[in-house]
Amino acid sequence: MSNKNTSNETGGPFARSCDMSADSPTMSKRTFLAGAAGLSSLALAGCQTARPQVAAPVEQLQPSVSPSDLTAYRAMPGERFPIPAVDPSKVPEQFRRQLVSYPTSENVGTIIVNTNTFFLHLVQENGMAMRYGVGLGRAGFEWSGRAHVGWKQEWPKWTPPDEMIARQPELEQYSALNGGMPPGLMNPLGARALYIFQGGRDTLYRIHGSPEYWSIGKAVSSGCVRLIQQDVIDLYGRVTTGAPILVV
Repeated sequence: MSNKNTSNETGGPFARSCDMSADSPTMSKRTFLAGAAGLSSLALAGCQTARPQVAAPVEQLQPSVSPSDLTAYRAMPGERFPIPAVDPSKVPEQFRRQLVSYPTSENVGTIIVNTNTFFLHLVQENGMAMRYGVGLGRAGFEWSGRAHVGWKQEWPKWTPPDEMIARQPELEQYSALNGGMPPGLMNPLGARALYIFQGGRDTLYRIHGSPEYWSIGKAVSSGCVRLIQQDVIDLYGRVTTGAPILVV
């Protein structure tokens, strides 16, 4: 990632870009490539004491999965690009979408991202909030501050910046001159994107979807806030343009 300013960049806590843009006149031609890490399963092995000794079948320890989890992460065939189901047992329970008690002085409808806990809370009435697990920026790309949702987009395009293309020539096909990467399941911005603005200007940061559900709860992206596809669709439907954002 380059620290060189462009005409679309602003100072303050959002000065670094997450290297992503959409098909909007205010978007920067910057993007990110997110890394990914697999989650391994825990297993217990035993053995029989009777003759002859043989290993017992491996028993997989699966996290608790509720019917509501299965519903929340079901397949979504009606989307423009059909989204496959996510196995909730592969997402740590605390990072699955859930309504939680969340006393706060922030107004209802405020998005609060906590970079220490990897949670995004959408403030609801009566001291409650809808909580989502998120993936965040790697060391050196953290950001914080107050802003607002300046723009919302379903299935956005993605355009890598020139400096990224110089490092990875295979991305030339997605350059601004070539129209960017079309929307789709493997587009880095995912199924939905919320564009974070501050002082009326694009900060170049996004809250967006990702097919890489295993990255939730980790610092993997270049500064942006990523959610499971089903979660970002749910959040998108609850958030209005202009909604306040607080990143702490």
